[in-house]
Amino acid sequence: MDEMMSVLKASLGVLITLLLLGGLIYWYVQDITQKKHAILRNYPIVGHLRYFFEQLGENFRQYFFLGDREEMPFNRATRGWIYRLAKDEGGVIGFGSTYDMHQAGALIFVNAPFPVLEDERLATPPLAIGEGFCEQPFVARSIINISGMSYGAISKPAVQSLSRGAALAGCWMDTGEGGLSPYHLEGGCDIMMQIGTAKYGVRDAAGKMSEPRLRELAAIEQVRAFEIKLSQGAKPGKGGVLPGAKVTAEIAGIRGIPVGHDSISPNRHLDIANVDQLLDKIVFVRDLTGKPVGVKTAIGGWQFMNELCEAVLRRGVASAPDFLAIDGGEGGSGAAPQALADHVSLSIDEALPRVVDALLEAGLKQRVRVIAAGKLVTSARAAWALSAGADFVNSARGFMFALGCVQALRCHLNTCPAGVTTHDPRLQRGLVVEEKSQRVANYCLNMNREIDMIAHSCGLHHAREFRRDHVRIVQPNGQSQALNMLYPYPQPG
Repeated sequence: MDEMMSVLKASLGVLITLLLLGGLIYWYVQDITQKKHAILRNYPIVGHLRYFFEQLGENFRQYFFLGDREEMPFNRATRGWIYRLAKDEGGVIGFGSTYDMHQAGALIFVNAPFPVLEDERLATPPLAIGEGFCEQPFVARSIINISGMSYGAISKPAVQSLSRGAALAGCWMDTGEGGLSPYHLEGGCDIMMQIGTAKYGVRDAAGKMSEPRLRELAAIEQVRAFEIKLSQGAKPGKGGVLPGAKVTAEIAGIRGIPVGHDSISPNRHLDIANVDQLLDKIVFVRDLTGKPVGVKTAIGGWQFMNELCEAVLRRGVASAPDFLAIDGGEGGSGAAPQALADHVSLSIDEALPRVVDALLEAGLKQRVRVIAAGKLVTSARAAWALSAGADFVNSARGFMFALGCVQALRCHLNTCPAGVTTHDPRLQRGLVVEEKSQRVANYCLNMNREIDMIAHSCGLHHAREFRRDHVRIVQPNGQSQALNMLYPYPQPG
């Protein structure tokens, strides 16, 4: 019996060896005969190590080689800051900051010699959007809010967590251009309904804007405002892209598109070709819904804002958008062509002050609320935006980090390891809604608290008192300059 077992083991070993050898021979022949990869053709079998290590390189750089302030799009120090806020662990560090205060672009807030005492501090007041110009204005409570991320681009548990967390924190949640899903409403938070170029969620069978659907959405109490999306910072001039692998039957039903097909929006609204048509659409949707209507756009120059303000002054302030959501070119929670993501549209650092200046010159700043977005994921960057003239700050990737995102850069591949941007049930399992919704709320609440903390350090009673002279920007020569000197306040008219 023992002899038989020994023979069987030896035979099995020979068989396995032959199979491995046969596999290597097949692999070798395949490599030297293929014509696509020069490395594999010249170095069969061994050449695969090059591609294997290339794939591993990204992870090794992230965790072992890059310094805390080196990685892009967000470095480890920034991600760690967000994680601590989301876990309610506080933003306290020891032995000094690793932030380079001498690097061009560094932010330095002007601390007051006699900061505001604890008992003199005031709660940052809410701010109304559309008051006096629509039947149901929206009183927004939080400075920090959740930027547009479509159900489909992000997963069901991600949307559920964001909705519940937003309700706990008192901030709004933008639907993104993918339409309103039941999961957006699940938590009971305030909703900003985005109308993208494909009209997902508000379209009829022909793909045009549906009046009955707009009325239906407006009847939902949680839907507080509508946002007409012209463009986003990640890909201005190109519509949203949702790969067919992510277009499930449920998502197809919400969007009104075929199952399993790539969901590609037009690069602009087919019925909006100029500023007057844009204002016509704003007035139409506002009159139909009775709720505030604004515009989301990236900024490439000054012509758009000049034309918009001139048209509003010509037609009357009632025709103005109730808000402008300005997205910087550094935005980018969704899939985008690299050529557009890298090189098209202005950074929020330049776009925001210019937009605010145009509104000030036209005397429209009190009429039109300004929402800023574009890597404004820390309290310091958000406080800078308020100083530049923003009324609110939107963040997508900040809240993605709060959900557990590890910056794997796989958002468009349906393989997100944190379950945030995938529809794979196995990967979604890691995102526990009850846990992550609390982290979403913590991040939002702690961001608001830290913004107020910076304001108090500057001698302000609350964050809405920020002005440009409260922040300085380090210049290439290493010296700082006040923001109000870089962007002086214009005179109305």
